Amino acid sequence: MTTSASPSTPAGGAKPPGGGAARAATSAKGGPPGQGATPAPAAQSNKGGRPAGSDTLVIPAIPVVSKTASAPAPGHVIGTAMTTDSARSSGAKGGRHRRRAGRWRTFCFILWRDVFVTGREIAPFLGQVLVEPFFILFVFGKVLGELGYTTPGFEQVLLPGVVALNSFLVSLQNTALPLAIDFSWTKEIEDRLLAPIPTALVAVEKAIFGAIRGLIGSLIMIPIGLLLLDNVSWPLHTLPQTLGILSLGGLVGGCVGLTLGTLAPPRHISIVFAMTLTPIMFTGATQFPWQSLSEIRWFQILCAFNPLTYVSEAMRGLLLPPEGPDSIPLWICISAIGVACLIYGFIGIRGFNKRAQD
Repeated sequence: MTTSASPSTPAGGAKPPGGGAARAATSAKGGPPGQGATPAPAAQSNKGGRPAGSDTLVIPAIPVVSKTASAPAPGHVIGTAMTTDSARSSGAKGGRHRRRAGRWRTFCFILWRDVFVTGREIAPFLGQVLVEPFFILFVFGKVLGELGYTTPGFEQVLLPGVVALNSFLVSLQNTALPLAIDFSWTKEIEDRLLAPIPTALVAVEKAIFGAIRGLIGSLIMIPIGLLLLDNVSWPLHTLPQTLGILSLGGLVGGCVGLTLGTLAPPRHISIVFAMTLTPIMFTGATQFPWQSLSEIRWFQILCAFNPLTYVSEAMRGLLLPPEGPDSIPLWICISAIGVACLIYGFIGIRGFNKRAQD
């Protein structure tokens, strides 16, 4: 008995016994058994794979699976998964950044639209922001001074307070009154609520727009006060700090206006204005230094709860000479204004969300 891995033809051309069956097995799969082909079932018997009519035992070739042709290495799979996860996370982050950028772009467009409308309505706006502070400066600073009812140097105390008053009150009025009108009669606020930005950003835009108008109104009053009053000065080196304080004053006024405009019933908004604007005006230390109220302690404490007091005192601290009346330190004023912005801004945004859902 001869054992071979595959049938072959001897050199003399003789055919091995059972060669026909082996060839049949080979041609059944199109290749020699040694290359992975399996002999045809018809050519085998049940005795260990011996072909019928042959003494040669044919051992079927067992296919060898190469390690190089196996499944990908674990490191490759992990690397591919990590690459896919990182691509997904980067894509999600990119989508969030694009949505956030789109929201702020829409916010800026809405704000620019309101500023543009203010430019087209410049005459009514100037009438609103100039009449009241002009007459305060004229009567208290000019008329009473010439009649001898005020002491020398009172004009220098009055001008910073009136400028701060204009920043605060103009912002308050231009935030509260339009909100009351939009939510009750015109329903214009519904168009803004359809914009692809959160409702809270719509409320913030209203407050910032009021602050911008308050800043413009206060800056206009500076040259008017310098021309109208005698013995007053405005140091130019304090202009950056002045712009910052007036901006904060306009922002806190806008937050207070946001609170009043969303919490007050629209049909009672005129009554609310009458009951709040006058007390705010005369308890905001606009006509007198806050430190001078030490002899009237209860009124000094009452004025300390008015955010306008800290705007007026910060302006005086920047503009009055060192030998002038004492003012509240600047860092206390800025801290108090910031706290007031947070408190009134939070209340106003909650009220705005509630009104928007009704």
